[in-house]
Amino acid sequence: MKLSIPGRASTALVVAAATLLTGGAITGAAPAPVAAAAAPDLPVANVKAHLAQLQSIATANGGNRAHGRTGYKASLDYVKAKLDAAGFTTTVQQFTSSSRTGYNLIADWPGGNTNQVVMSGSHLDSVTAGPGINDNGSGSAAVLETALAVARTNYQPTKHLRFAWWGAEELGMVGSRYYVSNLSTASRATISGYLNFDMIGSPNPGYFVYDDDPAIEKTFKTYFTGLGIATEPETEGDGRSDHAPFKNAGIPVGGLFSGADYIKTAAQAAKWGGTSGKAFDACYHSACDTSSNINDTALDRNADALAYAVWSLSS
Repeated sequence: MKLSIPGRASTALVVAAATLLTGGAITGAAPAPVAAAAAPDLPVANVKAHLAQLQSIATANGGNRAHGRTGYKASLDYVKAKLDAAGFTTTVQQFTSSSRTGYNLIADWPGGNTNQVVMSGSHLDSVTAGPGINDNGSGSAAVLETALAVARTNYQPTKHLRFAWWGAEELGMVGSRYYVSNLSTASRATISGYLNFDMIGSPNPGYFVYDDDPAIEKTFKTYFTGLGIATEPETEGDGRSDHAPFKNAGIPVGGLFSGADYIKTAAQAAKWGGTSGKAFDACYHSACDTSSNINDTALDRNADALAYAVWSLSS
């Protein structure tokens, strides 16, 4: 997430089945009932394996994965290789910011109604101060694992699925702004929803849901209600991450967040556990935002909520 700039319960979907009856008997021509596809339970070990790779990339490239640095491009190459091998159509979008070349990565899953696109994204860059494993390796890894789960299950949704990893978010959502500004009016109209995941594994986590588009918000809240977890509206990062350009363009948005440098209250600690009087992420934008700066339970829950929303909103 960029700096402020002043001035399990079951993830199965509701199953609909109709039995055709004639005179009390099942007709031989009746098709077998078809159940709605159920979102997979993402293995948190897989998500953490992606984080380990991002940590290794940062370590090998001066300790960060920041815009215009070798660590960012290596991160993008890692994600792209996984998606290409899984059968996605990937596009690298290039832009310039602060006299350095930046990149967005867009991945489309073949099929689905391209006039109804469900898009999920996260920023892939870190700040220069550290490797950015919670901010925002966590969101990037969960979006990647969700995309790979789509391929593993050969999910064929009604709507078209698109995934994105943004560059230069830490400089003011530069990559996502570039993407949205270069969409035609017709292309913007095809995006039925954009879901954003920026910091979802904070070590002293909260469970925050964007209170933007009501249908997307309800989807996430339904998932957490099934886990018995009360959520709160996301306010700390409002307008400070990559959903903002989409929202400003009139595209419905939503997302998840586990907290940054705001302080957890006693009431929040009573509700979610953790330590009151301490930041949700004390290593926010710091060198200590490493692979040890992750709460596995929060990462697991949020990643599964991500997959649940993608399946629910695209079927």
